[in-house]
Amino acid sequence: MAHFVVIGAGQAGASLVAELRNSGFEGEITLIGEEPVPPYQRPPLSKGYMLGELSQERLFLRPESFYHDQNIRLVLGESVSAIDPQSKIVTVGDEAISYDKLAITTGATPRQLPPSIGGNLQNVFTVRSLADADAMSEFFQPGKRLLVVGGGYIGLEAAAVARKKGVDVTLVEMADRILGRVAAPETADYFRALHTDHGVEIREGLGLKALLGDDVVSGAEFSDGTRQEFDFVIVGIGIEPNTAIAALAGLEIENGIRTDSFGQTSDPMIWAAGDCASFPHLGGRIRLESVPNAIDQAETVARNMLGKNEQYVPKVWFWSDQYDIKLQIAGLNVGYDQVVVRPGSTPNAVSHWYFCGNKLLAVDAMNEPRAYMIGKRLIEAGKSAPVETIQNPDSNLKALLK
Repeated sequence: MAHFVVIGAGQAGASLVAELRNSGFEGEITLIGEEPVPPYQRPPLSKGYMLGELSQERLFLRPESFYHDQNIRLVLGESVSAIDPQSKIVTVGDEAISYDKLAITTGATPRQLPPSIGGNLQNVFTVRSLADADAMSEFFQPGKRLLVVGGGYIGLEAAAVARKKGVDVTLVEMADRILGRVAAPETADYFRALHTDHGVEIREGLGLKALLGDDVVSGAEFSDGTRQEFDFVIVGIGIEPNTAIAALAGLEIENGIRTDSFGQTSDPMIWAAGDCASFPHLGGRIRLESVPNAIDQAETVARNMLGKNEQYVPKVWFWSDQYDIKLQIAGLNVGYDQVVVRPGSTPNAVSHWYFCGNKLLAVDAMNEPRAYMIGKRLIEAGKSAPVETIQNPDSNLKALLK
């Protein structure tokens, strides 16, 4: 009986093993994860879970009984130390697990501040795991002082949660503006104003020179020479794909584990999916850091491990929750040369439409689910929209779908 092994028990790994069973695979399945708990949702860690609105049990993607009922072996709290592609053996602790086919869904790891500037001090956190969220939970109380390093979505979400908990928040971004890598200035302006209105001090174009403290962080010195005292620090400066075990196995690495359009790596018996995998897209190669990609790509890989030969075509969308604002993003804005701002139906609602020439690339929709859904459907269908139609708040966007 065939044995499929999956390394990485996050969203992609959990989706992959479930799809194997859903697609009729009756062989053995082993899912290996470094964390001691079953697969869970990560986005709520910087949102509802931090706020105390979501219990740990509700984070789990499926109850542990699901894996037992589906005859999926869970190996939790263990790291894979080696993959031998020739012998088709995965080493976990003292156990050698043989496989017929292997999938790597190891995700990504947050970038850390270097120890030379205090990155190894106590009470300096990143937001990636359940353990991270639990470790910093005691600091989310009125009067505590938080420094957020990095003005991307993770940093902004953490700042929003902290303010809702009464924490004093300063956010620093070394670039000249927040969301510099991922959004237009118009979207950055919207969220800067939102956070400022909620009492966050945002300092852009400012580098972190060093965190201060002996063993425990007590403050920070910035590139302009100013100093501030802080009780804890959250670092949100991006993530790096977890490719080390794949590289040791001799797999090709290119901004992640290099796969073809079917999710297959340079070894025909090994696949990859999720944050750790790069794949062909529109004549280039990308790696998407999103829950939808982790699910869809993993499910495609599962079917391809069973011989379906489906090319993976991503439906690109993301989201972020900050205060009472839901941001929904459709498409990739890479290469845009114009942003059209469309007023929304309520005071805080607006959508930003990214164009390259006359081609619609992406939409940022703030509390505008209708604009998001229409933009998403247009982009996925390869259609565009007249700029003048988007600019006119009285135009009927739904008519664009006909």
